[in-house]
Amino acid sequence: MKRDALDALIAWKKDVKRKPLIVHGARQVGKTWLLKEFGKQYFGKTIYINFEDAPELQGIFRDYDTSRIIRELQIYAQTQIEASDTLIIFDEIQSVKRGLNSLKYFCEDAPQYAITAAESLLGMHLHAGESFPVGKVNFLDLKPLSFFEFLRAVGKDILVDTLEKKEFEYLQFMHAKLVELLRIYLFVGGMPEVVLKYSETQNLQAVRNIQQEIIRAYRDDFSKHVPYELVPRLQMVWNSMPTQLAKENKKFVYGVIREGGRSKDYELAIQWLCDCGLLLKCYRIEKPALPLVGYQNLSIFKLFLVDVGLLSALSYLDARTIIKGDSIFTEYKGALTEQFVMQELSAAKTNYIGYWTNDRSTAEVDFVIQQNADVCPIEVKAETNVRAKSFKFFCEKYQPQKAYRLSLLPFHKEDWMTNVPLYGAAVLPL
Repeated sequence: MKRDALDALIAWKKDVKRKPLIVHGARQVGKTWLLKEFGKQYFGKTIYINFEDAPELQGIFRDYDTSRIIRELQIYAQTQIEASDTLIIFDEIQSVKRGLNSLKYFCEDAPQYAITAAESLLGMHLHAGESFPVGKVNFLDLKPLSFFEFLRAVGKDILVDTLEKKEFEYLQFMHAKLVELLRIYLFVGGMPEVVLKYSETQNLQAVRNIQQEIIRAYRDDFSKHVPYELVPRLQMVWNSMPTQLAKENKKFVYGVIREGGRSKDYELAIQWLCDCGLLLKCYRIEKPALPLVGYQNLSIFKLFLVDVGLLSALSYLDARTIIKGDSIFTEYKGALTEQFVMQELSAAKTNYIGYWTNDRSTAEVDFVIQQNADVCPIEVKAETNVRAKSFKFFCEKYQPQKAYRLSLLPFHKEDWMTNVPLYGAAVLPL
C-alpha cells in the first residue's frame, strides 16, 4: 500500500537541516506502519519503541543527555545505532514523561540522528505541565487514505496518474467506472486496515466489521484519555454527527445534540475531537476575500468526521446501497458526498477551507477554498441534477475568477464555472 506521505518522509531524510519529525493524526490512520515502511525502504536499521508497551523505559528521559539516551536505546533494542543509517521511531511519545520535550535536545545536541515520533493526539495532555519543543521539530500530518490512494491500493494506478495530470478529456469513456469506484470508496473509506481488507477480499461485510471495531476503539479511547467529566459530552457530540450531516443545512447545531444545548456545554468536547483528528472543522466566511481566515465567523461552522467510511458505518448505511446506482448519493441527502469533498480537500493540503452563507442564511455555497492566490467557490452536487440558485447568485455577486461544481456529470466548462466530476475533487483548483 503506497502512501503519498512517504514522499514527504523521503524529502525529510534528505534535508540537511532536518529536525526530529513528529507524525501525528487520529489513531489507526497508519502512522506506525508508514514510519516502519519508511525505515524498511530507506534505512539499514530501524529501532521501534512503543512507550505504551514499554513500562521499563518510562524513565529514559529523566534528563536530556542524548548520549545516554542513545546508549540505553541500543541496549534495550540490542541494536547498534549508526546515525547515518538508523531510523529511530518513538511511538505514542506523548505517553512518556518528558518525551516530547526530549526532541528539543535531539535537535540541538544530536541532529545527526534520524528521530521520528508518532502521536495520536488523544494523549497530548497526559503531561500538561511540560513544555513543547516549539521550533525544534518538523511536522507531518497523516490522514486516512485519499480516494487516489485508495485507487492505487486496488490497482488503478493509471487512472490516478491521469487524474493527477488533470487530463479529464482522456477519461470520458471511464466516467461510469470511476463513479462506481467512488461509490465503493464512500462505503469503504480510507482507514488503512479497512482499505487493505477490501483490496484483498472485496468483502463489504468484513469491511464494515473492521469499521465498527475502529469506532469501538475510539469510544474506548475517549474514556481512557479524556478527563472524566468531559467524556459524556464528547460521546454525545460524536454520536450526533450522522444527524448533523443529514440536515439540508449542515451547519453544526448544538440543539441536535440535546434540546436546549448551548455552545458552552460542548465547545470543549468539540475542541478535543478536533485536536485528536477525529473531526474536521469548516468555518463560515462572511466575505470571499483574501485572506479567508480574516473573514471567518468562529461561532458558525460545520463539522465532518475524519473518514467517510466511518460516517457510513456510524450511519448504518447498508452495503447493498452501493449496488443501487445513484442511491448512495441521494439517500443520505448529500452527507456522504460533502463529507468526501471536505476530506479530499483536507488531504490535498488546501490552504483554507470554509463555506459561505448570506446574512439571512437563504443562500449557501458548500465550500470556499483558498489555495495560494486563488479564492474558489465549490458547489457539491450528489446527483446529475445540478441546478443551484445559491451558487449562481454567489458567482454573479462576487465574480470569482474560478468557480467549480462537483457532481456526477463528466468534466465540462461553462461560461461562469467548470463542472468537475466528484472523483476529481483532490485536484482543485484547476
